[in-house]
Amino acid sequence: MFTRKNRSSSERGSALVEFVVCFGLFWVPLFLGLLVMGFDLIRAMQVTQVCRDAGHMYSYGMDFSQSAYQDLLVSLAPGLNMTTSGGNGVVILSTVTYIAASDCTAGGYQATQSSCANLNQTVFTRRIVVGNASLHTSAFGTPNSSDLDSSGNVSAAGYLNNVNDRAVGFGNVIPLSSGQFSYMAEMYVESPDLSWWSYLGTTWANSRAIF
Repeated sequence: MFTRKNRSSSERGSALVEFVVCFGLFWVPLFLGLLVMGFDLIRAMQVTQVCRDAGHMYSYGMDFSQSAYQDLLVSLAPGLNMTTSGGNGVVILSTVTYIAASDCTAGGYQATQSSCANLNQTVFTRRIVVGNASLHTSAFGTPNSSDLDSSGNVSAAGYLNNVNDRAVGFGNVIPLSSGQFSYMAEMYVESPDLSWWSYLGTTWANSRAIF
């Protein structure tokens, strides 16, 4: 005697297994990946806006070396887990200028490369960092800490004669002449809360604004 198999029941079981495998291995990672990309995009837009606002205020003379203004800057970045000296974000504010022969003589140096090392170079005249300074550094370099005062101003001896105070490559972005200044904000924010897969590393967003 032959028994008839219940083909419809067997097919339903196979289809269920295929659906679970497909859903678990493809659709779930795809859905989670889209969520992460969406949240990262929103965060990147926020970082761009905060960076631009910081650079705008800095160029208008707001002194971010003072704690009150640092608190104001942090308040502009809700949800980014940023504090004035730590957290997941950092804002780097810089003033940049070009050193001509007249700048060297005005500072008491001869207008020669041997006497005024930064002659015809673009240099930092101020640097203020708000947030977690260990996360990121400026793309154009970092002035020597010994040349900075408590307000982030670089000494004249530093930006005229210390090669470590040069803003390397900045002239390729915005060429400056003697007496001209640029005010720059650079912002970098990490998103460990969105790093759902450790092998992909921590996601991040950064932005730069120059005035």
